[in-house]
Amino acid sequence: MNRFQQFLAVILSMSLINATILVPVAHAGMVTTQEVATVVATGQAESGQARLAAALARDEVRTEMERQGVDPAMAIERIAALTDEEAARLADQIDTAPAGGIIGAILLVFFVLLLTDILGLTKVFPFTRSVR
Repeated sequence: MNRFQQFLAVILSMSLINATILVPVAHAGMVTTQEVATVVATGQAESGQARLAAALARDEVRTEMERQGVDPAMAIERIAALTDEEAARLADQIDTAPAGGIIGAILLVFFVLLLTDILGLTKVFPFTRSVR
């Protein structure tokens, strides 16, 4: 049993040494505005189609598409059929779209009901007193 333990110790030591050598090292640094402008100007930035494909790869997007009856494979094919300009424009629209559009609609309904309660036209909220 002693030889087996020595053999196992040598194998584990070699594995540990090998694992520490193969770990890649990451270096972080500041990126200047000029470097970013150069990347954008030369077109090395991520394309619109890649940004759209990355958005479609998210699990919550896929489940919502399937819930609404859209096949994710068909959506990927349609993205691939877009020109670079169309894909970039669509990706920019998605990036600048307001998140949570339903919240704005709910707040609008709340304020309309609140205003009608204050004017005395309805009695929805118990914490309001009508003007009449």
